[in-house]
Amino acid sequence: MKYNTILILIVVLISCSKKEQKTVPVVDLNAEEEVIQLVLNNWHKDAAEANFEPYFNAMANTSVFIGTDAYENWNLEAFKSFSKPYFDKGKAWDFTSIDRNVYVDTEGKIAWFDELLETWMGVCRGSGVLRKNNNSWKIEQYVLSLTISNENIEAVIDLNSKLDSVFLKKYKN
Repeated sequence: MKYNTILILIVVLISCSKKEQKTVPVVDLNAEEEVIQLVLNNWHKDAAEANFEPYFNAMANTSVFIGTDAYENWNLEAFKSFSKPYFDKGKAWDFTSIDRNVYVDTEGKIAWFDELLETWMGVCRGSGVLRKNNNSWKIEQYVLSLTISNENIEAVIDLNSKLDSVFLKKYKN
């Protein structure tokens, strides 16, 4: 009897005690997506208008830009050095997003996207990753690629074959 009373008392105490619950911040993913859209639109606009500082301030210090040439894999400082002469001329490049998909993780800290771009090279594809740090979205990685229609792939392979073989020799040795 004494054992049952103690057991009941323990069960009552446990059930009556307030459990500490962690509050999970509610993230408005639609609002985050809108901010990311704005960051990317402004980033492209800053390149078209040769706004060097705002363009590179949209990128994280650890960011990487991967261009269309196989050799183009730049950290931030290397990309700045490559880009500076273009910006100094008053116009870098003009990429206009014609379609973009943005995805945000449930915590609202990491986002990734893909976009189709209207460019001087024709239609290109961009994709990348952003990270939210101190309430600010920064581009961590951007990948720019040319689009090639399936009907033209053989011609492009033929066109690139000589330079591709030189490039591959460098990496196979």
